Amino acid sequence: MSTIPIFADENWRMPSRGRVGMFSLIIGESAIFTIFVVAYVYYIGRSTYGPTPQILDVPIFNTVCLLSSSLTIWLAEHAIERGRIRLFGAWWALTMALGIIFLGGTAVEWNKLIFTDGLTIRSNLFGTTFYSLVGLHATHVVVGLIMLSLVLIFTLIGRIEQRHAERIQVLSLYWHFVDAVWVVVFTVVYIVGR
Repeated sequence: MSTIPIFADENWRMPSRGRVGMFSLIIGESAIFTIFVVAYVYYIGRSTYGPTPQILDVPIFNTVCLLSSSLTIWLAEHAIERGRIRLFGAWWALTMALGIIFLGGTAVEWNKLIFTDGLTIRSNLFGTTFYSLVGLHATHVVVGLIMLSLVLIFTLIGRIEQRHAERIQVLSLYWHFVDAVWVVVFTVVYIVGR
């Protein structure tokens, strides 16, 4: 009696729990962002008073910094796969710096919107949906930076090795997700919504 293989490709193996967990988190977070994006789009133009989306300046420099961080974290992933820990640390630190610049730009933008333009979360529907959506994204950047900081600390004290490459790649998925979400937020808020 012959046995029939369950899988056609015998080299196939189960994905790591870390990857499955991260993809599950990303799917859940995508649903949350979808709700916020739909709410923003639904309420575009519904504010009858107060500042409108025309007061927004398009954050080109911040966007370039954040999207560039996907490249630097990818380079960090490849460096650790090859056992080049110092190079990994340098690319990882640059990724963090780009994320911090992005957050700083967001803080400057919000300072202008609140104190110069008078747009707060209570001003009108635009203020509520804008700060909710962009703030949700900024919160995810902060969480990502905290995780990246922990990895950088472990790298600096010599606790990160080539054998940790899989875990680094799993964490990098979160950062790529944050960058991909920014493409949607940027398009909806600063391009379509103006």
